[in-house]
Amino acid sequence: MKACDSRGVARIGVVTPYSNTNLEADLTLLRPPGVSFHVVRAGGYDLDRIPDSDEMRRFARAGLSDVLGLIMAARPDILLYGCTSATLASGPVMDRDFRLAIEAEAGVPAVTAAGALVDALKELEARRIAFASPYTRTLNLEGAAFLNDAGFEVINTADVGRDLGSYGQGDLSPADVLELGLRASHVDADAIVLSCTDMRAVEIIDELEQRTGRAVVTSNQAMVHAALVRLGLPSRVPGRLAQRVSPGARASIASA
Repeated sequence: MKACDSRGVARIGVVTPYSNTNLEADLTLLRPPGVSFHVVRAGGYDLDRIPDSDEMRRFARAGLSDVLGLIMAARPDILLYGCTSATLASGPVMDRDFRLAIEAEAGVPAVTAAGALVDALKELEARRIAFASPYTRTLNLEGAAFLNDAGFEVINTADVGRDLGSYGQGDLSPADVLELGLRASHVDADAIVLSCTDMRAVEIIDELEQRTGRAVVTSNQAMVHAALVRLGLPSRVPGRLAQRVSPGARASIASA
């Protein structure tokens, strides 16, 4: 790799939960030439179990100013909030307000993982959604409710069928995630959403689209795509998403 390929076009700041072992690896897969990612970790939840809805709501706000102070020292052009469930558990209005609060404090545009899922589905003009995640069953259903409240119709859901520890999400193999997506798929769905930044979903996007004939949207794919669009840069993320961006959709995201 040439030195100029690794930096110089844009710096993207990323906030991720402190037990997340997948997001940075996915960013390596998704990184376009000239773009660099700068990551800070946020903690405050029990590592021995997967956080529930209430814990995710607390996590979203806990220590946010300190975390933003750390990441803004890298002078990013845009911020990614890399925890889908932190705002997914509280609905689209809270997700929007949380993003605006980050932007007001940081002084740069921000993208939340949950909000990026919504933007991606709008770009794909998807209405009926199949939803899957490695969350607790309750949080998985709240994720589906989030998309319903955002104007979509979730017609099928799938979860892993057991409560994972904080590291269990990242320990799922791509084959596990593919099987989860296949269980979620529905003949009437326009798109399959695989929600969680700590799940190895990026690696199976193309195969799942080929096997189901449905567009596939994942947290990390959608988040990076939204950031690149807002920065006015070309997106080459896997799947149909980067191929289906209309000028109107690009303008909508860029002005968000």
